[in-house]
Formats: sequence, structure tokens, C-alpha cells
Amino acid sequence: MKTTRLEAFSDGVFAIIITIMVLELKVPHGADWEALRSLVPHFMAYVLSFIYIGIYWNNHHHMLHVTEHVTGAIMWANLHLLFWLSLTPVVTAWMGENHKETLPTAVYGGVLLGAALAYVVMQTAIIRQHGPHSKLALAVRHDVKGKLSIVMYSSAILLAFVNPAISDVIYATVAATWLVPDRRIESQLHE
Repeated sequence: MKTTRLEAFSDGVFAIIITIMVLELKVPHGADWEALRSLVPHFMAYVLSFIYIGIYWNNHHHMLHVTEHVTGAIMWANLHLLFWLSLTPVVTAWMGENHKETLPTAVYGGVLLGAALAYVVMQTAIIRQHGPHSKLALAVRHDVKGKLSIVMYSSAILLAFVNPAISDVIYATVAATWLVPDRRIESQLHE
């Protein structure tokens, strides 16, 4: 199967996730700055999650552009990734509502970790199908940023039980490292 059907389905899921997240933002109860101030934790959680969804959408798009055809294993790996990402609106709302609490912050990290691991599973399924000399395999052979992200998410989950603010900084730091465009896959498209 060509990648277009998988990409179209995934794009729809990404769009739905973002839509659900924005619908979780509440209208301020009042017309002054105080009314807005109470929404800051919700909004910050939304911004962070929006960035993460954007990062996954962007990297997913690039990964599928170097994928020649899709197998059943790749389809299931993609669904596994989308499962973890689909939990983002729930954990975003929970963390935004309880921004200084341990468990919501740790569970948010658990979803980020699950999505990161699922992305690796999908990447591995594609490389297994296309071979060790495929464009994707050559592009991600060292994947320091991906491995470091998994370590940082794991640390943030544990550190949430020490101080949730530390975890929030780690989540934002990982997102910031991925905001810098990852040209590894893009460079393989031009070869």
C-alpha cells in the first residue's frame, strides 16, 4: 500500500487532537486581567501540547515521505503512535487544571514517553521493512535527540514526585530541542 492513505488518516487524527485540546480551553469568567490570569496554567499546558503535536505531525510527515510502501506492521505501529497522541488532550486538561500537582504532571510525562517509544517502534517497523540502507535508516542511525528525549521524559516522570515544576521545565526543554528543524530525514529526500 502507498503511504498516502496512512498519511491522510493520521493527518485527520492530528487535526482532531488539536481541535479537542482547544475545545478544552475555557472562556474566562469575567472581562478583566484577573479572569485571564486564572487561565494561564491551562493555556501554558495547551501551548506545550500543541507544540508537541506539531512536532510529531511534522516528523511523521517527513518519515512517511521516505517510506516507499506501508505494511500491516507499519499500520499497527502508526495506530500505536496515534493512540498515545490521542491521550494528549486528556492529560493536557488534567495537568492544566492541577498544574502544581505531582500525579497529573507525571502522567503527562507518561503519555509523552509512550508517544516517543511508539514513534521509535514505528520508525523501527519502517526500517525493518525497507532495510538498513534505506533513506530512513541512514537518516536516523544515531538518533541522539530521540534517545535523549526518552531519558529526559523518564527523568521528568520521576522528578514530578520531587517537584512538578522541574518536570515542566524538562518537558519544555525537550520540546524546544525538537523545535529546531530536524534536517536528517529532509536531507535524505534530496539524495
